[in-house]
Amino acid sequence: MLKESNVHSHHNGLKTAALLGLLTGLILAVGYWLGGSTGLVIAVIFSLVTNAVSYFYSDRIALRSMGARPVSEAEFPQLYQIVRELAQQAGQPMPRLYVSPSMQPNAFATGRDPEHAAVAVTVGITRILDARELRGVIGHELSHVYNRDILISSVAGALAGIITMFAQLAIFLPFGGSDDEDAPNPASLLLMLVLGPLAASVIQLAISRNREFQADASGATLTGDPLALASALEKIHYGTQRVPLPADGQLTSTAHLMIANPFRGGGVAALFATHPPMRERVRRLHEQAALTRGAARPYLR
Repeated sequence: MLKESNVHSHHNGLKTAALLGLLTGLILAVGYWLGGSTGLVIAVIFSLVTNAVSYFYSDRIALRSMGARPVSEAEFPQLYQIVRELAQQAGQPMPRLYVSPSMQPNAFATGRDPEHAAVAVTVGITRILDARELRGVIGHELSHVYNRDILISSVAGALAGIITMFAQLAIFLPFGGSDDEDAPNPASLLLMLVLGPLAASVIQLAISRNREFQADASGATLTGDPLALASALEKIHYGTQRVPLPADGQLTSTAHLMIANPFRGGGVAALFATHPPMRERVRRLHEQAALTRGAARPYLR
């Protein structure tokens, strides 16, 4: 597990640097295109501030979006026991534990590294999962921490939101001037208003979907129980469809951190979901179980 995590963390560190560079470059290019030298200076300041915020405060943003609060071991002894056991097994520090009052069954991990990580679960998930299934979910979330992909996901979410905001503001901000022949025309601004958020979303989707498969496999290896996670994912999938969260506010930019898509979506919306299909995730876990243990019963029929 530790060797696998070191490989993933190295790759994800490179991905984070590449993502920061790509999106910062995009912000700078848009700033220069809209406002010339003045726009470039504004964009430089803007990108430095937003990158710093993404790096140091992404965990707080994610926790606040779900209304999660820190909890003591006296309040959730089973949760503490599971997290402590798996963290010790992996030779990693104990993360901070939070609980969200949401009745939707879900969980997420956030933070830039294992020393600054936090694991959060909803009240809903603690009520529908047994101890074995909850252990599988915690293994998945801790794998996000140990694979170092929390940072890249947090940065992706924060910067995707920034690009969306920048594109929406661009059409209203007085960049350039009416006498400037090089100033962007309304049609170009409208195009950016559509393509900017779309480009950010595509990058975010590619990162999010791959990391969920990775965390499923790593988490199942950490717990030694792929079927427990498969069973938990089935229950969580059913629960999130029954109690979807509203797709608005900060939650839309942090939803990709959660173990399951918190929103209800189908048809075209499914193409832009931040998570891979639950059926495929469960199928892969059963394949993993078959390689390590043998028989596995079907889920998500």
